[in-house]
Amino acid sequence: METANAPLRPLHSGTDADAAEAALPAIAAPGRLPGLRLLALDAHGRALDWMSWQDAACLYARGAVAWTLGDPCLEVHGGINRRSGRRSVLQLHPIIAARGHVRPAAVAPTPTLTNPALFARDQHLCLYCGREFPRHALTRDHVLPVSKGGRDVWENVVAACFQCNSRKGNRTPQQAGMPLLAVPYRPSWVEHLILSNRNILADQMAFLKAQLPHHPRRH
Repeated sequence: METANAPLRPLHSGTDADAAEAALPAIAAPGRLPGLRLLALDAHGRALDWMSWQDAACLYARGAVAWTLGDPCLEVHGGINRRSGRRSVLQLHPIIAARGHVRPAAVAPTPTLTNPALFARDQHLCLYCGREFPRHALTRDHVLPVSKGGRDVWENVVAACFQCNSRKGNRTPQQAGMPLLAVPYRPSWVEHLILSNRNILADQMAFLKAQLPHHPRRH
């Protein structure tokens, strides 16, 4: 398995431009791993977001890929070149860096606070009783209630089951005698990417884990 410490795999544009253009109109969806997403990086190697194989194929066909990591994970068959009679083929890699100029000191975006992302951060555990629940049985609880000045931000929300949320009511954990099992925190962008994808490939996970904060901020 190739990881972030392995040599980069340069991608060279083909000399036959017609074949590259033909790859777009007749792309057929790969038959396996329909939920697979590829990891997009900027030219400096910073993780940007997950992208579909269709968007990745467009980058390849336009010659907009700077370098890649990992062994090819998908093969996309495109159109047939009129001159050679050969069908174009794109081999897509799990990690793709796009060409472009990005400021070296660019600030990572702030993850959007959503219930699915929150529940994933808290590992689908109620942070009051400690039991694991399916997504539909969890709620977003404000540690400091909104009515008392609490904000709807990562640092003030936790996953809570319906029973614990109802029991806590419009009180703080201290007032309700319900201590938190972990301190809520704002995940980094890389942590958010890990939390938001259930089908991460080994090469992708190895790359993302290498970018995680060195010191855990909870437990």
